[in-house]
Amino acid sequence: MKKNLLTFLSILFLVTILAACSSSSANSSDKLTMVWYPNESGNDLKAARDEIGKVIEDVTGKKVEHKLTTDYAIAIETIANGNAQLAFMGAQGYIEAKNKNNKIEPLIVPSGKSGTIDDAVYYSWLAVKKADAEKYKVNGDFAIDNIIDSQFSFVSSSSTSGFKVPSSDIVSYFSKEDKWKDLKPEDLMEGGKFFKEVLYGDSHQGSAVNLLSGRAEVAAFCDTCVGNYIEIAQGEPNKKGSIYKVKADAAEPFNTVPGEEFVLINVTPVLNAPFAANMDSLSAEDFKKIQEILVSDEVSKNEKIFVPDGSDTPGLFKKTADEKFVVVEDSWFDPIRKLSK
Repeated sequence: MKKNLLTFLSILFLVTILAACSSSSANSSDKLTMVWYPNESGNDLKAARDEIGKVIEDVTGKKVEHKLTTDYAIAIETIANGNAQLAFMGAQGYIEAKNKNNKIEPLIVPSGKSGTIDDAVYYSWLAVKKADAEKYKVNGDFAIDNIIDSQFSFVSSSSTSGFKVPSSDIVSYFSKEDKWKDLKPEDLMEGGKFFKEVLYGDSHQGSAVNLLSGRAEVAAFCDTCVGNYIEIAQGEPNKKGSIYKVKADAAEPFNTVPGEEFVLINVTPVLNAPFAANMDSLSAEDFKKIQEILVSDEVSKNEKIFVPDGSDTPGLFKKTADEKFVVVEDSWFDPIRKLSK
């Protein structure tokens, strides 16, 4: 009897120790690392990054270190392998990270104007220089028929709105023709089959500058990532045919193309980008604390995080109505997953 009791107590002790070790392994240090895509790694967004970091520091008591990147793949691998606990990334990057490590979970996404996920979208653009715009009209309307054999710029093969969505649009549009009935997104990744030449900007800003500097004839990039550097010159936001102009005082890399204008020839809504967490390296307790503070009214009213509409202050998120951070489940990203099937 004593032997059985001793064995039971030994097992109970071992289980307790293992549980404690497991709990402490989920980032027991006093530091959290947040990795950022190239789009959000510029000096002009330092204050916005720092403010989000400060909010997380205040609620967790841990120092937030920001890991800036120049490559999507590096950011995705950093969160997937646990060298960062947190990341701000596109839906496609989140999916790729989760495919590498199932412990990657969405923390929050920015809502739409309604303050809900019902309109939580931004926009993927295909754009051409204003001087070339007439070449991309069919029967008087802008269309993508004439992008074949062009010099084309994507953002990154891991970009949602800078590759996954526009490549899906292009394949869907052209595969109705016999000549292109077997066209696949992979055929668009390099020149020689559909495009004459394919460039990658490594960021949405970089892809836009590829266009405006003349290195590309057509470029894919999104509205939110270039919003701090441009202004609408004619038409309505996110509408085909609308003309945008680079601000005279635009920060890098747009400081090399001030005043340049471009026209939208294709516009597609895209699910908003999530903040994601690696639950192997972030404790459930910290996850809950961070999630609760980010969805709070305190943060939605923080003008350093949600910059008031019309403000000249560079920011990551705009406050035009009831925008805030909201919680989503992994299944919310299934429409993007389906683009790869």
